[in-house]
Order: sequence, then C-alpha cells, then structure tokens
Amino acid sequence: MGAEKNGRASGRISADEAGLRILVIDVDPARAAILEQGLVETGYANVMTIRASANLLERVQAIAPDVIIIDLENPDRDMLDSAFQVSREVRRPIAMFVDQSDSSMIRQAVEAGVSAYVVDGLRKERVRPIVDMAISRFAALDQLTRERDEARSALAERKLIDRAKGLLMDKRGMSEEEAYKAIRSAAMQQNRKMVEIAESVITAFQMQL
Repeated sequence: MGAEKNGRASGRISADEAGLRILVIDVDPARAAILEQGLVETGYANVMTIRASANLLERVQAIAPDVIIIDLENPDRDMLDSAFQVSREVRRPIAMFVDQSDSSMIRQAVEAGVSAYVVDGLRKERVRPIVDMAISRFAALDQLTRERDEARSALAERKLIDRAKGLLMDKRGMSEEEAYKAIRSAAMQQNRKMVEIAESVITAFQMQL
C-alpha cells in the first residue's frame, strides 16, 4: 500500500495501470489529441480514440476498454443521449468532460453512472488525477452495487426457503425445524443449494393443486 501511494505521489503508474485499455471519445481531433497526449505522458500506453457517432455504444462494446473518457465540448441532445447510454450499458469507469453544463445534465450523468464529471477545464495535466478519481469512484460504487445485489439475492433465497418450509409444515405436518432439516438434508444428498431444493418443493406442491 505504501509503495502504491508513493508511486501515485511521484506521478508514476504501475505496470497494471499502464496496461489499461483507455478509450477516448471525442468529436474534435485536436481536443482528443490533448487527452491522448496527457495519458501517454503519464504512462498509459494503450490509448485509443474514436469519434462520437450514432452507433457509439456498439463501437465501445466491440473495443471493450477498461476506462472510458468522453469529451463532449458543447454537446447536443443526441450526443448526450449516446454518451449516457454508454454510461448505463458499459460497466466501466467513465470520465466525462464538458465545456458547459447545467443541473439537469449533471443529474443525468450521475444517474447514468458517470464516475467523474468535469466542467470547463480540459488540460492534459488534469487527465491523470481525473482517471484515478473515475477508477476509484467506480470501484466504490461497484462494490456497493454488488453488496446490494447479494443482499437482495440472499433475501429472496430466504423467502423461498421459508415458503418451502411452510408448505412442508402445512402439507406434511412437519415442525419448522423438521422442515428445515429436510430441505438441508436433500440439498446435501443431491449436492445442490437449499434454495434449489426449496424451489423444487414449491413446484411439486403447486403441481398437486
């Protein structure tokens, strides 16, 4: 951890960071060159640049970058919609540069999952810290999202198991402990998850109706 901090403080990047596939999306070749130069000078060797277009999402998915930088300057509504679609569909750290913005654009960017949103200030020396910030924020948000999804999944599984226990108690006269042990025993014998056995129990009783 100490070495990593020292590396960041001195402006160096690790071999893993240098190998990141970074995609720059910009309609202006001159501005794209500024971004690309800033990235290359920092140490990122794998940088690609494309123009924003109607089939932007498909092109980004085909490239499969690790980090995306979108520079929209003065974007029109179609460009914004395309950029926000990429943000929603491609689960990657995304930094967006715009020259002008308003509260509505900022809100849409946050809702779309943009990791770093920068207004009026494209300079190549700012590129590295903004990429760092985008990666860090994305990692934190991704962890929260995974934890939320895992919690929801666990809750759904518990509900299915409880429902299966209730059916066994009602239809077979088992106690709650007996029903639970029956589901757990079947799961162990069949090398399956308890929730899978619970689903089978529920389906079996439904077919008897």
